[in-house]
Amino acid sequence: MALMKLEQTLLQKLADLRDRNALKGKETVFTGIKEGENGKGPRFYLADQGKKEFLRMNSNSYLGLSFAKEMIEAEEQAVAAFGTGPGAVRFISGTWKPHVELEKKLAQFHHREAAMIFSAAYATIMGILPPLIDQETLVISDALNHNCIINALRLSRPGAKKIYRHLDMVDLETKLRENCGKFKRVIVVTDGIFSMRGDYAPLDRLVLLCENFQSEFAEGIISVVDDSHGVGAFGATGRGTEEYTGARVDILVATLGKALGVNGGYVTASQPVIDFLRETAPFYVYSNPITPSEAAAAARALAIVDSPQGLGLLDSMRQQTKKFEDGLKKLGYEVISSEHPIVPLMIRDTEKTVDLVRFLFDNNILVTGLNYPIVPKGDEEIRFQISTGHTDQDIDQALDVLKKYLEASR
Repeated sequence: MALMKLEQTLLQKLADLRDRNALKGKETVFTGIKEGENGKGPRFYLADQGKKEFLRMNSNSYLGLSFAKEMIEAEEQAVAAFGTGPGAVRFISGTWKPHVELEKKLAQFHHREAAMIFSAAYATIMGILPPLIDQETLVISDALNHNCIINALRLSRPGAKKIYRHLDMVDLETKLRENCGKFKRVIVVTDGIFSMRGDYAPLDRLVLLCENFQSEFAEGIISVVDDSHGVGAFGATGRGTEEYTGARVDILVATLGKALGVNGGYVTASQPVIDFLRETAPFYVYSNPITPSEAAAAARALAIVDSPQGLGLLDSMRQQTKKFEDGLKKLGYEVISSEHPIVPLMIRDTEKTVDLVRFLFDNNILVTGLNYPIVPKGDEEIRFQISTGHTDQDIDQALDVLKKYLEASR
């Protein structure tokens, strides 16, 4: 009875979300996997869809590592040795050998002094920004930064927050110049790969701007990058947007749950920064870490990426991405081209986006439609995500369905 009045308000809010096409709606429930065969990659079974086999083109597992036998073996061995969960937060009794080993390997992988893991990349950003921001801090953020950065800044309450136009380094420079001497510290924060579009931050230019204005602020300018979609899927050896642009930022955040195929997030930086965050980041101090077995599997994923096998996976992913992009362009579709396996098909209309997503689903292809207000009005799109699990036949199947849609729309 006590909830009745609140429920009416919540139902109205849900209705408002539905009217604005912002309602996430019913979740897709996977019930099984059919291994790839006869030139096709894996197919997936869904609840309420019987024996229909779906081609999955909306997964963040860019290298297909979540299904790799060596990854599964690493996790099974660690479960047998350390149990199914950590049993406590890190500073009480929740730190296990695989956690420590993984943090060392993450730091080495990114050529940093130290790293620390969180339950998720979202929790990482939410955990690290507030301790680094105070009332004498200016934060400057890219206009299309991920929701986790937006919410972390709301939680942080900086002295001031400025938004620069997406990827616009001239606008970033203007924001820095206009605020010289007004704050002790500046934090410039951006995504590495932008998850909606697959484009990337020009970190080489961003870092240079920060260096050029360092002397104007008593505690300098700190660059913070969330490269969750970049690490493991971008750059010559999978080290992300830093590697691709030849830059090195001050604080790097990424995930274990996308290209690395497991679960969790992490931050890597200098030893003093990590030591400070271990004491002050609430999402680390007061929350259980990932399981020891997940940490062991993530360590195995790093070893795979940092090997000839990993280079082969990256090359395969890039080839399939290019094949798909070229096929879309040949059909006359608009795309935002990139070496990253996110391939945004720009529809620029909400109703048409919904219609094409439904058509693809009816033809056994899973994709993600992005409409306003999730993306700016006029930027409505369908996000395809390519992985090493996709074969030539899979790409051809998707392009054939998209061709049929064009023919049916004429």
